Amino acid sequence: MKEKKGSNKKLLFTKKNYLISCIGLIFILIGFIIMSGGESNDPNIFNEEIYNFRRIRVAPLLVLIGLGIQVYAILISDKK
Repeated sequence: MKEKKGSNKKLLFTKKNYLISCIGLIFILIGFIIMSGGESNDPNIFNEEIYNFRRIRVAPLLVLIGLGIQVYAILISDKK
C-alpha cells in the first residue's frame, strides 16, 4: 500500500487577511445601503432627497475606503 505523503500546502491568505477583507466588505455594503433610496412615489414629482450630503459625499467615500481596505487585505503579507 502506498502511504499518503503529508502535503504542506500553505494557504495564500491568513486569518488576518480574511478578517481585514471582511471589514472592507462591511464598509462597502454600508456605503451602498446609505446610497440607496431617495426615489419618489409619483414619477411626475422630483424628490430633492436624492441630492443630500449623505448620498453624495458619505456613501461614495465609504465605498472607496472599503475598496482601499480590500486592496490592503490582499497586499498584506505574513512576515513569518
